[in-house]
Amino acid sequence: MAATQTLLLNMVTAMSRHTKRAVIVALDVALLPLALTAALALQQNSIIPEIGLIHIWQAVAILMFMAGLLAAVMGIHKVQLKAYEARALGMTAFHAVIMAAATGILDTLTNGPSPLATAVTFGFVYFAFAAGSRYILLQGLRWIYSSGERQVPILIYGAGRTGQQLARALKTDDAIQPVAFVDDNPGIQSTLVQGLRVYSPVTIPTLATEYGITRVLLAMPSQSRARRAQITSKLEDMSLVVETLPSFAQLAGSSSRLVDQLRPASPGRFLGRPALDSELPGGSETYAGKSILISGAGGSIGSELCRQLITCQPRRLVLLELSELALFTITRELEGQAEKLGVTLVPVLGSVADASYVRKVLAQNATEVVLHAAAYKHVPIVERDPVPGFGNNVLGTHVLATAAADLGVKRFILISTDKAVRPKNMMGASKRLAEIVVQDLASRYGTAGNRTVFSMVRFGNVMGSSGSVIPLFQDQINRGGPVTLTDRNVTRYFMTISEAARLVLVAGTFATGGEVFVLDMGDPIPIYNLARQMIEAAGYTLRDDDNPGGDIEIEITGLRPGEKLEEELLIGEGQTTTPHAKILLARETYLSEIEVAACLKAIRTAVADADGTALRGIVAHWIEDATDISKQIETPAQ
Repeated sequence: MAATQTLLLNMVTAMSRHTKRAVIVALDVALLPLALTAALALQQNSIIPEIGLIHIWQAVAILMFMAGLLAAVMGIHKVQLKAYEARALGMTAFHAVIMAAATGILDTLTNGPSPLATAVTFGFVYFAFAAGSRYILLQGLRWIYSSGERQVPILIYGAGRTGQQLARALKTDDAIQPVAFVDDNPGIQSTLVQGLRVYSPVTIPTLATEYGITRVLLAMPSQSRARRAQITSKLEDMSLVVETLPSFAQLAGSSSRLVDQLRPASPGRFLGRPALDSELPGGSETYAGKSILISGAGGSIGSELCRQLITCQPRRLVLLELSELALFTITRELEGQAEKLGVTLVPVLGSVADASYVRKVLAQNATEVVLHAAAYKHVPIVERDPVPGFGNNVLGTHVLATAAADLGVKRFILISTDKAVRPKNMMGASKRLAEIVVQDLASRYGTAGNRTVFSMVRFGNVMGSSGSVIPLFQDQINRGGPVTLTDRNVTRYFMTISEAARLVLVAGTFATGGEVFVLDMGDPIPIYNLARQMIEAAGYTLRDDDNPGGDIEIEITGLRPGEKLEEELLIGEGQTTTPHAKILLARETYLSEIEVAACLKAIRTAVADADGTALRGIVAHWIEDATDISKQIETPAQ
C-alpha cells in the first residue's frame, strides 16, 4: 500500500499545473455521456435506456465539445480541489444548467423522443456527478499526499464564529487536521460544528492523550485578553503549545486595535518625560581608535555599551563576560558590524575577580579604556547570598581597577546605581563600597605621571534591563495577572538602556578623576502608576475597588528585606553642573587610604570564610547611614 501511495504521489507531483487543469476539463467532458445515460435510465426506469439522445452519437459529441469549451471559458478547471466551496459549486451548477438546456434544445432540433423532464433530470445528475467526482478526487489526493506528510492533530478552543471559520479554512490544509472543538459554553457541548464534536474543557487531557494532540488554537477573540491569558496558562501547564487567533474581521478590517495589540510596548513610553538619547552628545572622539574593555559585556547595560561603542570605531573592543551564553550572544550580534567597521572584536570568558587573568587580558590587548559594568545587581538575590555578591561587586571592582591603574589604562569608568546612596540592602552596600574603592584609587593615582582617570556613573532603574520591574510586570500581565507590587507608595527613578549607555560614554569624556556623574531624570515615578499604565497599555483594565469587573489586579505583597520606598541619586548637597545641563557632578566624601585597606581586608576574610553575618557588620561599620543592614536576618543559601 505504501509503495502504491508513493508511486501515485510521484505521478501527481510530476504533473504541471496545466496538465492538472486539463485533467479536470477532461473529467467534466467524460462525465457528460455517463450523466446522460443515467438521466435516461432514471427517466425510463431501466438500467439500459432504449431511446433517447444518447443513440445519436453526433449529438453526444457536440454536447461533450460544448461541455469542455464552456468549462474552460468559465474557468471551473482553475478552482483548486481543496478550495472547492460554495462559489465553485455555484459555477458547477450553472455549467450543469447550461448543458441541460443545450441537451433539451438539441433533442428538440433532432426530433428526439425524450421528454423535457429528461433534460432537467440530466442537469441534476450531471451536477451531482461533477461535484461528487471532485470530492472523491480530493479525498484520493489527500490519501496520496498522506504518504509524504503526517497531518498534525490540533484542538480548536472556541466553537464560535471565528472557530468555525478556522475549522473551515483548515480543511484545505494538508498538514493540519482539526480533531475537535473545546468550548466553555455548556449549551453547545456535545453538538457537531463543522463536522467536529464540541467538548468541555475538562476533557482536554483525555483528548490530548487519545489523539496525540500537542497544539491548541485559541479562537475566541471576543473574550478579554486577561481571560485568554488565563486559558493559555492552564493549557501550557498541560504541556500543550497554544497559539491565539484574532477574529477574521479584525484581520480584514481597517481597525488599528489588532496592530496596537501586536506592537510591543517600548519601555521608554513609561518614563513620564522625553527621552534624552538625542540630547546627550556621543563623545565618539574619546573612544575612536582606542582599545576598550567592557566588563559584563553580555549584560543589559554592557551589551548596549558595546552596541554604541562599536559605532565610535574603536581599534579594539574586548568583551569580558562571566556567562558563556551571554558572551556568545553579544559576540554573534556584533561580529558583522565589527568586520564592516574594521573593529577587532575580542570575546573573553572570565571573571573580574580573577586577578592574574584580568591583568593578562588588559596587557595583551593594550587596553586604554575600561568600562566596568559587571555586577550582581538583583537586590533579593544579593540580600540572600551576600558572599558572592561582595566577592564580585567589591573585590572584583578592586581587582580590575587596580590592574587598570598598574598597567596604565587611561580611563576607568564604574557603572553604579542609586541603591548605593545610603544603602538599605546588601546589593546597594556592595555597590557603594565599589564606589569607595574607585574613589580611593582615584586619589592615590591622581598624582602619578601616567595616571588613570577614574570616574563613576550612577543612575536609577534602567527600563527593560534584566533587573528592572518592566520585564517582571510584562510577564505577569501576559499570564493574566496579578501584578505584584511591594508597596503602593514605592517610587523609583527610571531611564532607558540607551540613555544609561550614552550617559556612561559622555561621563568618560567629562571625567578628570574621582567624579560621580548622575543624570537629571526628572521626578521619581510611582511604581503603582507604572504598573497601571503597563496594564492599560497591554489592552487590559485594572481590577480594583472602583472597577471590580476589571481584567488584572495589582497585589500588594509588602516591602522586601532591604527595600526602600524611595531611592536617592546623591549622598550630599554639593552637586554641580557639567558641560551638559542634564548631567550632574558630585564630589562626595570617601574613606581614607588606611580605612579602605582595612575594609577590603575584612571583606576578603569574610568572603573567604563565606561569612555573611561578618559582611553585614562590615557594611554597618564602614558605610554611612547603613546601620540597619546589620539588623536584618540573614537567610541561609538554599
